[in-house]
Amino acid sequence: MSDYRLTKTRFREGVWHGLLSGPPGSQPEISVTLDAAPLRGVTLSEMGRRGQWALEVQVPLEAVGDGVRTFLITEAASGALLESFTLIAGEAMAEDIRVEMSLLRAELDMLKRAFRRHCTEAEGPAAS
Repeated sequence: MSDYRLTKTRFREGVWHGLLSGPPGSQPEISVTLDAAPLRGVTLSEMGRRGQWALEVQVPLEAVGDGVRTFLITEAASGALLESFTLIAGEAMAEDIRVEMSLLRAELDMLKRAFRRHCTEAEGPAAS
Protein backbone atom coordinates (compact mmCIF):
# COMPACT_ATOMS: atom_id res chain seq x y z
CA MET A 1 0.00 0.00 0.00
CA SER A 2 1.28 3.42 -0.94
CA ASP A 3 1.12 6.68 0.98
CA TYR A 4 0.46 8.42 -2.34
CA ARG A 5 -2.80 8.94 -4.20
CA LEU A 6 -2.94 9.69 -7.94
CA THR A 7 -6.00 11.25 -9.56
CA LYS A 8 -6.40 11.69 -13.31
CA THR A 9 -7.17 15.28 -14.26
CA ARG A 10 -7.31 14.96 -18.06
CA PHE A 11 -6.00 13.13 -21.10
CA ARG A 12 -5.50 15.40 -24.08
CA GLU A 13 -3.25 15.62 -27.14
CA GLY A 14 -1.40 12.43 -26.25
CA VAL A 15 -0.54 13.52 -22.70
CA TRP A 16 -2.09 11.95 -19.60
CA HIS A 17 -2.25 14.42 -16.69
CA GLY A 18 -2.71 13.57 -13.04
CA LEU A 19 -2.44 15.04 -9.56
CA LEU A 20 -0.28 13.10 -7.10
CA SER A 21 -0.90 13.70 -3.40
CA GLY A 22 1.07 12.35 -0.48
CA PRO A 23 3.16 13.15 2.54
CA PRO A 24 5.12 16.40 2.20
CA GLY A 25 8.85 16.04 1.88
CA SER A 26 10.95 14.50 -0.80
CA GLN A 27 9.48 14.04 -4.24
CA PRO A 28 8.43 10.43 -4.88
CA GLU A 29 9.86 8.43 -7.75
CA ILE A 30 7.18 7.40 -10.23
CA SER A 31 7.50 4.68 -12.85
CA VAL A 32 5.26 4.34 -15.90
CA THR A 33 5.43 1.14 -17.90
CA LEU A 34 3.94 -0.19 -21.11
CA ASP A 35 4.34 -3.91 -21.78
CA ALA A 36 6.72 -4.10 -18.78
CA ALA A 37 9.06 -1.53 -20.37
CA PRO A 38 9.59 1.87 -18.71
CA LEU A 39 8.37 4.93 -20.61
CA ARG A 40 10.32 8.07 -21.29
CA GLY A 41 8.53 11.42 -21.31
CA VAL A 42 7.23 11.22 -17.74
CA THR A 43 7.48 14.44 -15.74
CA LEU A 44 6.64 15.05 -12.11
CA SER A 45 6.68 18.65 -10.96
CA GLU A 46 5.95 20.16 -7.57
CA MET A 47 2.72 22.12 -7.23
CA GLY A 48 2.15 25.21 -5.09
CA ARG A 49 1.05 23.12 -2.10
CA ARG A 50 3.33 20.84 -0.14
CA GLY A 51 2.65 17.18 -0.79
CA GLN A 52 1.17 17.70 -4.28
CA TRP A 53 2.79 17.07 -7.63
CA ALA A 54 1.62 17.33 -11.23
CA LEU A 55 2.30 14.19 -13.25
CA GLU A 56 2.44 14.20 -17.05
CA VAL A 57 2.81 11.04 -19.12
CA GLN A 58 3.60 11.54 -22.79
CA VAL A 59 2.12 8.63 -24.79
CA PRO A 60 4.78 7.56 -27.29
CA LEU A 61 3.75 7.47 -30.94
CA GLU A 62 4.76 3.82 -31.23
CA ALA A 63 2.12 2.94 -28.59
CA VAL A 64 -0.69 4.17 -30.84
CA GLY A 65 -2.07 1.55 -33.21
CA ASP A 66 -4.31 -1.49 -33.48
CA GLY A 67 -4.95 -3.26 -30.22
CA VAL A 68 -5.24 -2.61 -26.53
CA ARG A 69 -2.40 -0.86 -24.68
CA THR A 70 -2.39 -0.52 -20.90
CA PHE A 71 -0.08 1.90 -19.11
CA LEU A 72 0.74 1.23 -15.44
CA ILE A 73 1.74 4.05 -13.11
CA THR A 74 3.51 2.85 -9.97
CA GLU A 75 5.47 4.21 -7.06
CA ALA A 76 8.98 3.00 -7.81
CA ALA A 77 10.07 2.49 -4.18
CA SER A 78 7.19 0.23 -3.12
CA GLY A 79 6.03 -0.99 -6.52
CA ALA A 80 2.47 -0.03 -5.52
CA LEU A 81 0.08 0.57 -8.42
CA LEU A 82 -1.19 4.15 -8.27
CA GLU A 83 -3.22 4.31 -11.49
CA SER A 84 -3.52 2.87 -14.98
CA PHE A 85 -4.99 3.94 -18.29
CA THR A 86 -5.76 2.08 -21.49
CA LEU A 87 -5.78 2.98 -25.18
CA ILE A 88 -7.96 0.91 -27.50
CA ALA A 89 -7.80 1.37 -31.27
CA GLY A 90 -8.30 -0.33 -34.60
CA GLU A 91 -9.51 -3.90 -34.83
CA ALA A 92 -9.80 -4.29 -31.06
CA MET A 93 -12.55 -1.67 -31.07
CA ALA A 94 -14.83 -4.06 -32.96
CA GLU A 95 -15.15 -6.07 -29.74
CA ASP A 96 -15.79 -3.06 -27.52
CA ILE A 97 -19.28 -2.87 -26.00
CA ARG A 98 -19.59 0.83 -26.87
CA VAL A 99 -19.14 0.01 -30.54
CA GLU A 100 -21.74 -2.74 -30.26
CA MET A 101 -24.18 -0.31 -28.61
CA SER A 102 -23.63 2.23 -31.39
CA LEU A 103 -24.35 -0.43 -34.02
CA LEU A 104 -27.48 -1.56 -32.17
CA ARG A 105 -28.74 2.03 -31.96
CA ALA A 106 -28.21 2.51 -35.70
CA GLU A 107 -30.07 -0.72 -36.48
CA LEU A 108 -32.90 0.21 -34.12
CA ASP A 109 -33.27 3.60 -35.83
CA MET A 110 -33.40 1.84 -39.21
CA LEU A 111 -36.09 -0.57 -37.95
CA LYS A 112 -38.13 2.31 -36.48
CA ARG A 113 -38.10 4.13 -39.82
CA ALA A 114 -39.10 0.95 -41.69
CA PHE A 115 -41.89 0.23 -39.20
CA ARG A 116 -43.25 3.78 -39.45
CA ARG A 117 -43.13 3.59 -43.24
CA HIS A 118 -44.96 0.25 -43.12
CA CYS A 119 -47.65 1.68 -40.79
CA THR A 120 -48.13 4.72 -43.02
CA GLU A 121 -48.49 2.54 -46.14
CA ALA A 122 -50.88 0.16 -44.33
CA GLU A 123 -53.13 3.06 -43.24
CA GLY A 124 -53.40 4.42 -46.77
CA PRO A 125 -55.64 1.74 -48.40
CA ALA A 126 -57.72 1.16 -45.24
CA ALA A 127 -58.62 4.84 -44.97
CA SER A 128 -60.13 4.90 -48.52
